[in-house]
Amino acid sequence: MNRNELALRLKTLVLFRRLLADPAVAAFTATLAAEEPAARAEAYAAFAAALYAAGGDDWFAHLQRLVEDDENEYIRCVGAGRTPPPHFAAALQNELAVLEAAAAVSPAELKEGIPFADGLPGYTAAAPGDANFAALYADRAANLHRYGYGLYARYTMFYLDDTGRILPVRHPDAIRLHNLIDYKREQGIILENTRALLAGKPAANMLLTGDAGTGKSSTVKAVVNELAGEGLRIIQLQKEQLRLLPALLDELSENPLKFILFIDDLSFQKGDDQFSSLKAVLEGSVSAKSRNVVIYATSNRRHLVKERFSDREGDDIHRNDTMQEILSLSERFGIRVTFQRPDKQVYLDIVHALANEAGLTTPTDQLDALAERFALSQGNRSARAARQVVDRLLSGDSTFS
Repeated sequence: MNRNELALRLKTLVLFRRLLADPAVAAFTATLAAEEPAARAEAYAAFAAALYAAGGDDWFAHLQRLVEDDENEYIRCVGAGRTPPPHFAAALQNELAVLEAAAAVSPAELKEGIPFADGLPGYTAAAPGDANFAALYADRAANLHRYGYGLYARYTMFYLDDTGRILPVRHPDAIRLHNLIDYKREQGIILENTRALLAGKPAANMLLTGDAGTGKSSTVKAVVNELAGEGLRIIQLQKEQLRLLPALLDELSENPLKFILFIDDLSFQKGDDQFSSLKAVLEGSVSAKSRNVVIYATSNRRHLVKERFSDREGDDIHRNDTMQEILSLSERFGIRVTFQRPDKQVYLDIVHALANEAGLTTPTDQLDALAERFALSQGNRSARAARQVVDRLLSGDSTFS
């Protein structure tokens, strides 16, 4: 198709209309449509600048990534397990053919008729036959449970902002299970339950309790990093956002991926309004059930509720029932895993492994003495303390004074 036809067909995309908001796509379309040489030169410069700003000069790869990740009505139907209407399928094939043609436009073709075109930078277009977006999209649609779409195709870890929007963590913790020393039994329990979720089998909500610094949160993140390629994502929310759980579960219910809703360092005061929100979800209220979501929470408190001796007194007629409701919240998690504080030998083993991984050459007896001194100063031995010992040695501090 000629330049004017391609420009018009790009402007009339329906399913992939969001792509027109991409700066590079918008400037590419404007370059095709421009009649005056000066206007075409200006549009081309804007296209090249937008493409470079997006991370490279590969127009084909950029457009392919946009096509793969686009959250359109066709892919949402497929992801929810519904058959797209026939006119969706016809529009999809037509629009993919248009985008294939756009990906194959060479720099020489796009710069045609522009004065001093040789002085304008080039880019990489698709070679003939390379831009097979139809085959690519068929593979994406067949494997949405692993790839996802939209933001979930590009990112693995997410969080809720103050308004309840799901936003990506652009620089997530890259920790992997092999980076975590000891606690293999605990890791195995979490892995097994998470793999059940990915396999579509019944998976339990999990509560991870234990001393601070024992690796509860790190283990959850490491499991996500291990299984992200199989379709696992994680969304972290704060205790104050628990009231948003029903709406969040509804939003995720038709997504083809599997999700961990992660609540770190969870605890409640007596009478906390968020208590009932979590209790309702864990008990499986009508609005809360979801086949593709589990809740993982960590806490330094086995019962999750900060209890005072004064709470055991008072004039509540059914005081015992009230106390049982408060203390049994943790029992509503299907699986509870306890991370015990390591003993001296395990603590030192963790220090040795981390030091070896970091390339430290500190003699073992000196390393042990420094690690013990640090543990005494902190009042505990933990995996976190072991990491801090190694980090301080890497920074050049060998006195810990």
